[in-house]
Amino acid sequence: MLQDEVIRGMTAGNEVRYFAAYTRGLVEEARQIHGTNPIATAALGRTLTAGAMMGAMCKNETDVLTLQIKGDGPIGGITVTANARSEVKGLVQVPNPEVVPFANAAGHLNVGGAVGRGALRVIKDLGLKEPYMGQTQLVSGEIGEDLTYYFASSEQIPTSVGLGVLLNRESYVEHAGGFIIQLMPFAREQTIRWLEEVLAGVHSVTEYFKDGYTLDDLVYALLGRDATIENRQPAAYHCDCSRARVEKALISVGRAELEDMVRVGEPVNLHCDFCNKDYTFTVEQIREMIRQL
Repeated sequence: MLQDEVIRGMTAGNEVRYFAAYTRGLVEEARQIHGTNPIATAALGRTLTAGAMMGAMCKNETDVLTLQIKGDGPIGGITVTANARSEVKGLVQVPNPEVVPFANAAGHLNVGGAVGRGALRVIKDLGLKEPYMGQTQLVSGEIGEDLTYYFASSEQIPTSVGLGVLLNRESYVEHAGGFIIQLMPFAREQTIRWLEEVLAGVHSVTEYFKDGYTLDDLVYALLGRDATIENRQPAAYHCDCSRARVEKALISVGRAELEDMVRVGEPVNLHCDFCNKDYTFTVEQIREMIRQL
């Protein structure tokens, strides 16, 4: 069975760089955590896959990237956070939206209809005083096309983003993955034309996996045997919440708020939306926090 991973490399005499990902495991884990229906699974899965690849673009180990999609469709919003190790976590505002029609004209899940019109925001926390933020309008709600537009308009990088999530009859994730292909600034006209022809023949990234392709096979099928694989790293669904971090956040509300909680006399439960874990603190534990302050 294919393992979740992200690979990156170059081709066409280093005039084209690419990122490619296989993400079935982490998308299925997200489906189980959030109890999403097929269309929400596809929307969140595509965004998680994009996040895993964009996280791999980060230069520093401590960099964190967040994708926020806010549309007027029934799915509400999608938030995905990724780090440089391609560890991702995400959530969808409405896990079980009703979408009419459920499939688009091509017979695929109508993700664009579920997301609707709105905005895509990319936030990069690079350890500087202020995070970088780029925002563009959603062009289709299909996620891949929206990110293609984002790279071209906000970062001025000619880019093609392909994302896919394939579900089986039981609505489990059978395959998931994607690619990000970018032209370098010095790319020649003939390279641009070649890449346009290559991309014109790509219709569904998950069809390659369904046909038995590995992630390496996908890269070679799209970009030719001259493509180099310069790095590969595992990808995973990973929520970095912990009881210690939640306790620190609780202490940060201040003495007055904590004393109010003690007066109420009931345990305090804090919930992590990314992993659906609950952290409960007793009244005595809250008193101890006040003593620490």
